[in-house]
Amino acid sequence: MSIETPQPATGAAAGAAGQLALQAVYLKDCSFEAPQGPRVTPDWNPAIGLDLNTAVNVIEGDLREVVLTVTVSAKIGEQTVFLVEVKQAGAFIMQNLSDDDFRRAAGIVCPGVLFPYVRAVVSQLVSLGGFPQLLLPPVNFEALFAANNPGPASAAAN
Repeated sequence: MSIETPQPATGAAAGAAGQLALQAVYLKDCSFEAPQGPRVTPDWNPAIGLDLNTAVNVIEGDLREVVLTVTVSAKIGEQTVFLVEVKQAGAFIMQNLSDDDFRRAAGIVCPGVLFPYVRAVVSQLVSLGGFPQLLLPPVNFEALFAANNPGPASAAAN
C-alpha cells in the first residue's frame, strides 16, 4: 500500500487561485482632542458621531496597506466635548484577485479585521481623556459596502 502526497501545483494552475493574507497590523496614526477637558455631568449624554473611511496603498508587488480611519466626535449642543481619530492599518498580500474580489477584500474583509483594533484604541483614548468608557458598536462592513457600491450583486438581492 502506498500513500500519495499531493504535490503543489506549478505554473499557471498555481497562480489561478486568489489569495488574501494578513501580514501585519499596526497603529498608523491617532489623535485625541478634548477642548474643554473632561467635564462630565450626571446627565452626561452627548451626541456621538462616527465616520469610517478605508484607503488602500501599494507597498510593493502584491503587498497592500489597508488603512481604516475612524473619527468619533462627541458633542453637547454645538460644543465639541471630544474628538478622536484613529488610523489603523494592516499589510495584506492580495494575489490573483479579480477586480470585484479586490474591492470586496478592501471594503469588507480588511476593515472587518482592523475594526476590533480601532475599537480598542478609541475606547482607551476616551478613557485616558477622563471620559466614561466608549465602546463602538459592531459595524456591518458588508452592508456599508453594498450601500456604497450598487451593482449587479446588490441589484440581484433586491
